[in-house]
Amino acid sequence: MELDEYLPTLRRANARFADAAAEAVLASGWTARVPGCPDWTLADLVWHLGEVQRFWTWIVRTRAADPSAYPEPTRRPDDELLGWGAVQSAELEAVLGGADPRDRVWTWAAQKDVAFVLRRQAQEATVHTVDVEQVLGDVRPIPAAVGLDGLDEWLEVMVPGALPDGPPEDAHPVVLHAVDADAERTLFPGTRPFPIAVLTGNAGDLLLAVWRRLPMEVLTVDGDPVQAAAMIGAVNLE
Repeated sequence: MELDEYLPTLRRANARFADAAAEAVLASGWTARVPGCPDWTLADLVWHLGEVQRFWTWIVRTRAADPSAYPEPTRRPDDELLGWGAVQSAELEAVLGGADPRDRVWTWAAQKDVAFVLRRQAQEATVHTVDVEQVLGDVRPIPAAVGLDGLDEWLEVMVPGALPDGPPEDAHPVVLHAVDADAERTLFPGTRPFPIAVLTGNAGDLLLAVWRRLPMEVLTVDGDPVQAAAMIGAVNLE
């Protein structure tokens, strides 16, 4: 994806998240469980995304060099969460829309600029939108370009962050073949002469699989599915 595509992607994901969350509350209530995050209720999910977006709004608005002065929010009552979350989404979209992507800000990654925040927040909202859609029972496809960019971010940012010393000793390559994007990506390239498995599916489904939102069974697996799952599981982002 190009840099100017991240903000529209974030806006679309935020709008869908808000609509799906409102429908899910009416259908199942705030205590409904979130399949992709089994320890969370729907209320926890809505609070989480709003809290994350509030934090990054503050980082970008203040051009913070570190997060130590961030004022932590107080958890809102459930009946206020939809409105509060909508405000956080709107403020994040506004502050990112008015910022230069090259501006320096604190991030937890090696890349420390607004461009990182744009990409990360577009992907954060995309995955959490699927979380709320799973509660609602109406999961919509992730566009190929968004899914492939999410895979790239996971491989380029999340994997090194989770494994700063490099792949584990027992690592094997796992090829991720995105048929709708006509592209292949590889987890742990070069660790063995041949991949342990090739996972084939739409880019969005591959993205959700590496984020543990979909089971391996939704993909076509050529090779060892147990070992492929173990390789993905080695990337512990807790």
